[in-house]
Amino acid sequence: MKPILILLLILSKMSLAQPAAQNIIIITTDGLRWQELFAGMDSAIANNQKFNQGDSSYIYKNYWATTAGERRKKLMPFFWTMFKEQGTIYGNRNLGSKVDVVNKYWFSYPGYSELMTGYPDTLVNSNSYKPNPNVNVLEFLNSQPALKGKVAAFAAWNAFDRILNEQRSGIPVINAFDNTGGSNPTEKEKLINAMLQNSYKPWGEGECLDVFTHYAALEHLQLKKPRVLYIAYGETDEWAHAGMYKNYLDAARQVDKWIEELWNWLQKQPQYAGRTTLLFTTDHGRGDVIKTQWTDHGADIVGANEIFLAAIGPKIKVLGEASNSKQLYQMQVAQTIARIMGFSFEAKHPIAPAVMELFK
Repeated sequence: MKPILILLLILSKMSLAQPAAQNIIIITTDGLRWQELFAGMDSAIANNQKFNQGDSSYIYKNYWATTAGERRKKLMPFFWTMFKEQGTIYGNRNLGSKVDVVNKYWFSYPGYSELMTGYPDTLVNSNSYKPNPNVNVLEFLNSQPALKGKVAAFAAWNAFDRILNEQRSGIPVINAFDNTGGSNPTEKEKLINAMLQNSYKPWGEGECLDVFTHYAALEHLQLKKPRVLYIAYGETDEWAHAGMYKNYLDAARQVDKWIEELWNWLQKQPQYAGRTTLLFTTDHGRGDVIKTQWTDHGADIVGANEIFLAAIGPKIKVLGEASNSKQLYQMQVAQTIARIMGFSFEAKHPIAPAVMELFK
């Protein structure tokens, strides 16, 4: 056999032996309760005139069923098809699966900081906290030569440029009313930017509607083909704080539709199909023991430390809905993200271990 053919054969075998490059999409939706995720709409809340926006019939028509399994599938049909059948879901406390926030504050900035840094820093104690001094896993991944410039974050809330310390980390963080597309946006990005700036702003300049975050992130994904992408939706939390249960449920169902859109697109792309993990979680829980506290969270609200974690992808075990599982914590997510990408997250601050039970 000629030397060149031998070399090509060797290189071919080496290529086949090497694992495929991995990608990850991390999705959070702010303050979504595990109670709705695992059991669907709560009739006690829907029947309360204070919360049903004068239209309980709409809530029942769209979200009611006699069993929790049917209700949750009405709320998030894609999640309860794909993740249960092809991934792993933690956090149904009714089945003995617990995922908890470790930081003692139980609200957003500390929650996202814990999630992304693997470190529940007690000094991170306010939603108006300064740019995060702790290194996050996205920043760490972006520092790896193979991933440099292939990491991005899109978020509805304007605190994310501080949570992820955009200035120090060098990761593009498009949050709230930031324009997308940089200095040379596509025609679609120009349209997204124009609509964003002229949109209804129910929360002022602090947070945009999720639809703009979603489509900006989707356009970036399709154009730039990042290896690591974080999308942070926010409406579930905003509508809950407003006591608007119909809007809260609608926002959760919309997130489910967007996850389906993303997943289906990924499966058609050679770079992503069979090589991409999708991880889904939240920053904090909400009240439930006292039903009227479903609108709120914080250290004084019982249950606001209770969250969920779900993953689907080539490296993830297919355990379905976990029961009687080991106690898990929000701070474990950062190292889990790094492990999925084939790295061990390191920083000067402590980092919790990965959720190794997730991996094949």
